[in-house]
Amino acid sequence: MTAAPTRVLVCDDQVLVRTGLVTIIDAQPDLAVAGECGDGQTAVELAAELRPDVVVMDVRMPVLDGIEATRLLAGAGVPHPVKVLVVTTFNLDSYVYEALRAGASGFLLKDAPPAHLLHGIRTVAMGAALLDPEVTRQLVGRFAARIRPADGSPQDTPLTPRELEVLRLIADGLSNGEIAGALQISQETVKTFVSRILTKLELRDRVQAVVYAYRQGLVT
Repeated sequence: MTAAPTRVLVCDDQVLVRTGLVTIIDAQPDLAVAGECGDGQTAVELAAELRPDVVVMDVRMPVLDGIEATRLLAGAGVPHPVKVLVVTTFNLDSYVYEALRAGASGFLLKDAPPAHLLHGIRTVAMGAALLDPEVTRQLVGRFAARIRPADGSPQDTPLTPRELEVLRLIADGLSNGEIAGALQISQETVKTFVSRILTKLELRDRVQAVVYAYRQGLVT
């Protein structure tokens, strides 16, 4: 028996962009477009009706923007959260940051190659987070002064020194393989550290871990 395809809801108010996304996704044997729409309110309604595995969400849209739609789909307190992959332009990085805080599982740039989009959908569908390493530090770091504690010092954290070290590398956008190389440990050990960090901090994924690191002043 073959696994059922990952069902994707595409939400973008630009018809040409949305059509392109739908075409790319539907061409994959392991992916299927469950629906499409052009505003955040409709995305929330369709997600409740269709229960897609992943929502590909634009940020700036009419009626309800992608940030509020993401919060309603995947934010804190949502009983049955839906995985959201934000697709945006880099000059909207402040919006992306807010979307990540709202519960998005990751983001991609709109000019990313189709292969990156497909990889992102599959990654998010599997329950992992996708944070573009090339822009992670610029994206979150740009807002570090605003989201850190007022006194500029890290708040108390239940993490060990080694776990804090791993968390800081995650916040720098390093992959598990890159963290393993930097600390000269195995990737399996890195995975164990990441799992412990998320469990101790009661975080869903490494995207939330990045935001936590900056909010707590753990990253300079």
